[in-house]
Amino acid sequence: MLYFVKKPQWVRRFYGDCIWEINTSEKILYLTFDDGPNPTETPYVLEQLDKYNAKATFFCIGENVTKHSNVFKQVVDAGHSVGNHTHTHIDGWKTRNARYYKDIATAAELISSPLFRPPFGHITWNQVRNLKNQYSDFKTVLWNLLSADFDTTITPQKCLENVIDHAKPGAIILFHDSDLASKNMRYALPRVLEHFSNEGYRFEKITP
Repeated sequence: MLYFVKKPQWVRRFYGDCIWEINTSEKILYLTFDDGPNPTETPYVLEQLDKYNAKATFFCIGENVTKHSNVFKQVVDAGHSVGNHTHTHIDGWKTRNARYYKDIATAAELISSPLFRPPFGHITWNQVRNLKNQYSDFKTVLWNLLSADFDTTITPQKCLENVIDHAKPGAIILFHDSDLASKNMRYALPRVLEHFSNEGYRFEKITP
């Protein structure tokens, strides 16, 4: 499985106007969670965040919001940010634009947020531009640090090291509140929260 834990600058140039990190000199990290809401993993994440008074951003799949609306409400009621992660977890590199935009619009009916994250991080420069033209306040949010919790070939310790070794102020860190990522995420997340809290960091949500 090929991926970058830290996305190189030369790769970012192919994506257009996207948010990769937050410009700050303060000790702030931005945890993000993709693919929920999930009936077991999302409540676990919320519990861990609450222990450290941490806020995060959840990029939700529309179908999952429909299936688990009560869990989605828990995320919102806890004061976290939410974002659109398409309705069916559709791949922007492999889908005709008309279908891709329709899938995003369907999710937008359930997820009231200008924040958008493309599944797999797959989106073209033209898609970013067209979505921004279609929705005036639209913000495509990617990440500059991948925990790789979804990778079942790595150890939970390696998942933790991916974050501990690379996080810097303003980093947008990607985890998943999904069944696939559960083992690695459940090991790494509480330890990330503890480690960086002890280092004087705070965890904030991405605001629209």
